[in-house]
Amino acid sequence: MVKESKNFIEIIIDQDLEQGFDPADLCFRFPPEPNGYLHVGHVKAIVLNFELAKKYQAKINLRFDDTNPENEDQKYIDAIKENISWLGYSWDKECYASDYFQQLYDWSVQLISEDKAYVDSQSSEEIAKQKGTPTEPGKNSPYRDRPTHESLSIFNDMKNGKSSPGQHVLRAKVDMSSPNMLMRDPVIYRVLNASHPRTKTDWVIFPMYDWTHGESDYIEQVSHSLCTLEFKPHRDLYDWFLDQVVDPKKIRPKQREFARLNLSHTITSKRKLLFLVESKIVEGWDDPRMPTISGLKRRGYTPEALKNFVKSAGVAKRDNIIEMSLLEFCVREDLNKKCNRMMVVQEPVKITITNLEDNHKEILVVENNPEDPSAGSREMLFTKTILIERSDFMINPPKKFFRLSVGNEVRLKGAYIIKANEVLLDENQAVAEILCTYDPKSKSGSGSEESKRKVKGTLHWVSSEKNTKVTIREYDRLFAHPSPGQFPTDKLQSILNKDSMSVHAGYAELALSKSKAGDSFQFQRKGYYIADKDSSEELLVFNKTVSLRDNWKNKHK
Repeated sequence: MVKESKNFIEIIIDQDLEQGFDPADLCFRFPPEPNGYLHVGHVKAIVLNFELAKKYQAKINLRFDDTNPENEDQKYIDAIKENISWLGYSWDKECYASDYFQQLYDWSVQLISEDKAYVDSQSSEEIAKQKGTPTEPGKNSPYRDRPTHESLSIFNDMKNGKSSPGQHVLRAKVDMSSPNMLMRDPVIYRVLNASHPRTKTDWVIFPMYDWTHGESDYIEQVSHSLCTLEFKPHRDLYDWFLDQVVDPKKIRPKQREFARLNLSHTITSKRKLLFLVESKIVEGWDDPRMPTISGLKRRGYTPEALKNFVKSAGVAKRDNIIEMSLLEFCVREDLNKKCNRMMVVQEPVKITITNLEDNHKEILVVENNPEDPSAGSREMLFTKTILIERSDFMINPPKKFFRLSVGNEVRLKGAYIIKANEVLLDENQAVAEILCTYDPKSKSGSGSEESKRKVKGTLHWVSSEKNTKVTIREYDRLFAHPSPGQFPTDKLQSILNKDSMSVHAGYAELALSKSKAGDSFQFQRKGYYIADKDSSEELLVFNKTVSLRDNWKNKHK
């Protein structure tokens, strides 16, 4: 029997259970801030937490960390919920940090009363100067020993809107000489003149993330609070804040950290992604070149592919960069099993089959998906004139060119073997038409000996008389540099991949005309494509999801 492989988070949980932790008390949470759209990095945290809840049959909360109303919006809340549902997950409770504003305020009053917090009336610049450095201790604020009653009075005024932003802050009284600079009397409340998506103008003081996070976990009785590695230095403060409020009879949350998902050629900073949107470098948060879940969905990536990608990348303790090619491999693997094959010609050249009658119209039955027998078959129209890709014909071909050239044969996918006999050129000496003959006994699947005859090339094609016109958007990596996240926002435009999107006209077989937004297909010999929301009854628009093979490395050697 193969031993189950467990990640280090699962090992931690199993050890807790072995030491007597009640499985019924396990509880996880996913706590996004609603200040932007979720991106591929969030997929890892979503999959980790929700799969743990599934494995251990535990509760899981979706909690919005809505403590910064200046950057938050209801549209982000709606998008986050939609993204998680699209990934196939559901949550037990929908929570908001704002649900706990009164309790957080009451606990803050308690801290002041116990001389564990004080109101500081310095500017943010003065406070920053007194923080010290990693090798030098900080200096106490001149307000650190402010009388308790005075801090309580000012804090009450802050709550009641009698203070302006920046005039006062509430700081926890921890340790200004701590080697962990986050412990040097952190700010836990500030005044903001901003309307909150949920509480509107009921509150004008807002708790800081560190104060809110652990206490919210405690209120919800989250057992294991899983964060990415950048929050590891915050763990000391997380525990200090819990020490001030925990009831020993209740579950004490445990924060543990895992490596975030860093993807090559991609940025996951919400601030930088917002810059791309506001600068109109991309069309919006769901632009198919964006690493947002909404963008990936519109590009044609599937929930299964994203989840398999995260699981393949693994849960580690150290940050690393995962190659985009792994994500693309996962989506190819998934779409290959699911997608019907279709024929689409993008840059056409006309072929006339001279040994067919002018009005020849033959219905061919073509297999939809060789990977899925249940997918059935479809009908294709075979006519005297057809279209193939211009790149599939050469007048003077090099050796090992196994496509069409004068005197050579190829098979038309699902149809017949044809032979090129003559080329007609236009006034610019470009190929205008290719005259061919076909072997009527070579029909694919007919069972005849001629149908089994081997030729080296097989081409996709469509009828030139009956087809449907489509628009094709070809996408590539948005950034040419493998690590765009290391560049400041104002330098991002200098590393853009100028070929990240191109638009083409195409000619598709008639069966594709029945597709609707969200339908995915394999365009034979080209890649995987999804019908976009911009499609209309007059014109279908398809976004390229991924090529049939990884050609990025070959193009950029």
